[in-house]
Amino acid sequence: MKQRFIPLEKQSKRKRREHHAAQRVGWGGLNPATRKTTHSKTYNRKKSGQWFEKEPLSGFCLLSMLFGLSDVGDYYAP
Repeated sequence: MKQRFIPLEKQSKRKRREHHAAQRVGWGGLNPATRKTTHSKTYNRKKSGQWFEKEPLSGFCLLSMLFGLSDVGDYYAP
């Protein structure tokens, strides 16, 4: 026997809940938590100390270390 169509408004509260629960689906692979992107120009404590470790020595620093040019002021004296 075929079930008759009964409008949702006329169904009992329990049947409406079952109907709506069946229609609801999960988030799937999407995470519903909102995330904020960090601004590139804002100060970050964790990144501030890493510039020395990541940046290679400049040419002048390397030459001064090799040739002992620790005091540059001697070369500009008249």
